[in-house]
Amino acid sequence: MEFEVREDRRPQGRKRLQAERAEYFRLVQQGYSNAEAAKRVGVHPQTGRGWRNGRFRGNGRRVEPPVRSQRAAVPTATGRYLSEEERIHIADRMREKASIRAIAAELGRSPSTVSREIRRNGSLWRGTELAYRPHAAQARADARRPRPKPGKISQCPRLRDYVQERLERHWSPEQIAHQLRRDFPDDPEMRVTHETIYQALYLQSRGELRRDLTKALRTGRSRRRPRRQANKRQARFTAPMTMISDRPVEAADRAVAGHWEGDCIVGPGHGSAIGTLVERTTRFTMLVHLPNGHRAQHFHQALTATVSRLPSHLRRSLTWDQGNEMAGHHLFSAATNMPVYFCTPASPWQRGTNENTNGLLRQYFPKGTNLSHHSPEDLAAVAAELNDRPRKALGWETPAERLSKLLATTRQ
Repeated sequence: MEFEVREDRRPQGRKRLQAERAEYFRLVQQGYSNAEAAKRVGVHPQTGRGWRNGRFRGNGRRVEPPVRSQRAAVPTATGRYLSEEERIHIADRMREKASIRAIAAELGRSPSTVSREIRRNGSLWRGTELAYRPHAAQARADARRPRPKPGKISQCPRLRDYVQERLERHWSPEQIAHQLRRDFPDDPEMRVTHETIYQALYLQSRGELRRDLTKALRTGRSRRRPRRQANKRQARFTAPMTMISDRPVEAADRAVAGHWEGDCIVGPGHGSAIGTLVERTTRFTMLVHLPNGHRAQHFHQALTATVSRLPSHLRRSLTWDQGNEMAGHHLFSAATNMPVYFCTPASPWQRGTNENTNGLLRQYFPKGTNLSHHSPEDLAAVAAELNDRPRKALGWETPAERLSKLLATTRQ
């Protein structure tokens, strides 16, 4: 039965407008403002505020408590999406001028979640003030949620014809997307990303673009090639690799000398290269001459010849990335009695000392230059000059000085 505003406006004595109060709070819970709810039940807005907040004297002291709690218990987060109860709570607290962070803390949500919800699902009131109606917000969220959504290309024949015409001329989706912005700068309907074009081609369930247009792409693939996840990669080498996570702790904290990091700096077209080795504790650098290139069958031999010049107590470990040149790592370890540890793919920071050293070496071997022109003597001279530079990380000692001290201590 719907509520009806009473015609008899005389005071009700002890009844104190019980029916009006119940209807008022029901409307407030649905998202109505104080003024709207009071008008619907036939009371003055000041009466509604008194029911919700209590009545005060002129000195600010409350003389009458609220009729009942304005809010029910704070709803808890139920999942990824905001629930209707959470939206009602947001509306109630916004009317109380609560901050976004306070509301988010009460709901157990991120402040950005609450802020985005108000911005996306709120509505302008009187043209300027942002109003938030929880049930309208819930309806908007429900309308956006269904999947799959209709594709933009299929909904706009003019856009579909534009895209298909340029695909037939062997334009790439990225070229089409950028050209759309140039040809239609003020028409948002004629705006689409290259990923949307790819999905229209490969997801034929949408039926947005002709299947045969995939042949116009440079790859000519009729389906997308899946990207492998890092934990599902195939083994890089035939010989089992030992990962950096198994490297001794003494190597990580630089407590003991003899743990090295290595890599290759390459010339243009990967036609020439120089091997680089740097000791983690002293930053001492050694360069590997590669007259036969950096293919695996030759690389491990040149690396073995260079490392073999070190005393045995300075050959504790070697850390490398998963470059093809180290396919013979097991042969290197057998010849030098020096284990090799491999970094995680695409993680150069795990060999930070070596990456920094490679940057210093580019002062002598600029990018784009043929590295095969440098003789072993040239490499030895560059390494000696680099090892004679004082380093801030070593208390302004040089790597050569720090290594000499370690060797002297070992002899004693």
